[in-house]
Amino acid sequence: MKPIRKSTLLRRAIQQGCVMMPGAFNAATARLVEHAGFQAVYVSGAGLANATAGVPDIGLLTLTEVAQLAGYIADAVRIPAVADADTGFGGPENVARTIQMFERAGLAGMHLEDQAFPKRCGHLAGKELIPIKEMTAKIAAAARSRGDKDFLLVARTDARSVEGFDAAIRRAQVYLEAGADAVFPEALESAQEFREFARRVRAPLLANMTEFGRSPLLSARQLGAMGYRMVIFPLTAFRVSMKAAEGCLVDLKRRSTQRSWLDRMQTREELYNLLDYDPRAASWLA
Repeated sequence: MKPIRKSTLLRRAIQQGCVMMPGAFNAATARLVEHAGFQAVYVSGAGLANATAGVPDIGLLTLTEVAQLAGYIADAVRIPAVADADTGFGGPENVARTIQMFERAGLAGMHLEDQAFPKRCGHLAGKELIPIKEMTAKIAAAARSRGDKDFLLVARTDARSVEGFDAAIRRAQVYLEAGADAVFPEALESAQEFREFARRVRAPLLANMTEFGRSPLLSARQLGAMGYRMVIFPLTAFRVSMKAAEGCLVDLKRRSTQRSWLDRMQTREELYNLLDYDPRAASWLA
């Protein structure tokens, strides 16, 4: 029997309820997400830029880099992976190629945003938007270029903090008409706005629960009750990992030994189990 595609698994999951997607900045973290029992994993553009390249989230990574890094993540797990495609790496033709490369990389879906390039983090001031006509052309090109009809195309709008809440609603509705499967309203500013957006935009919706941003940190249960079908936690694991690593390194410099941190480390055996690796076996088959 032919295995079910990850894109199909993702669509089935969001039809049945609200899917939590913790962000992974590398393949090992994606394995942790899967081992924790989540149905899907999110590949954060900020996570890849910050963690892998050590640069800010302003569109500095190329399509080739993002597709390769996201592909490592998708290949390491059995659950679907949804990736951040930023502004699509150019115009409609570039967006079409992005879809094709992401499909080849094994991703189940992606979101595409309506910011002007160079982009900024969605929770910062100073963002600019492209015209609606330009964004709909990108969405239409993405929808046409899909080889996998179940590959999930999510349109993100950053209009709330640039043009206002009603403008975000208008853009979302037009993007759905252009061929988007779902909508990601970035940087909504209250529980009431999340609730009202879901009431007025009748489509699968994605909520971003990033920390230290403009949006309140609502639970996936709360968002699911409002009608949201996907909730991402883009940098949660990254921020926790970085803070823990910083504390360990400061202490190591001061004490010149790591002994007091051993009970807070992932053991060698735990890592090998995560990687499905038995060093006693003749070979490792991923």
